Amino acid sequence: MRDLYKNPIFYYVLVPILAGLWPLLVWGVYLPKAEKAWEDDRKLYNEATASIVEILEKDPDRLKIVEESKSLGKFAYAEAVDRAANLCQILSSNYTLSTGSMVTSGKKESQQARVNLVDVSIVQAAKFLSTIQLWVNLSCERIRLTKKPGMPDRWDMDLTFQYHY
Repeated sequence: MRDLYKNPIFYYVLVPILAGLWPLLVWGVYLPKAEKAWEDDRKLYNEATASIVEILEKDPDRLKIVEESKSLGKFAYAEAVDRAANLCQILSSNYTLSTGSMVTSGKKESQQARVNLVDVSIVQAAKFLSTIQLWVNLSCERIRLTKKPGMPDRWDMDLTFQYHY
């Protein structure tokens, strides 16, 4: 058996057979899998496009917020919370904002803030959260939602945000 591996004719026959099997393997196995993956990706893309169009039809103010946030200079919590609250029809008397000091770790700066929404509907609270997070480097670290007793759709919401400069 060892003599078979030393015989060059074995390689003259084996290499062309393997070279001939490779295109068959590509045509029979890999190409159909690639076509199926392409079709799946195209379906997902079409679904995502439809969802994006639906969101923009229902809430066209989202584009305005993104464009405004890009044109702003340095980020300020007061402006961001005020704009998001105005878009969600939350009165200024129904929210409070307290910001922390700027923290530097390494070469990155960050700042925390706490926003308390008082006596808002669940729709206003959810819209506020999704609207304010359109600012690129802003993330919500903690959410606490408390239902007001005896009220059908009145909530208090406590949010903690972190902004990375």
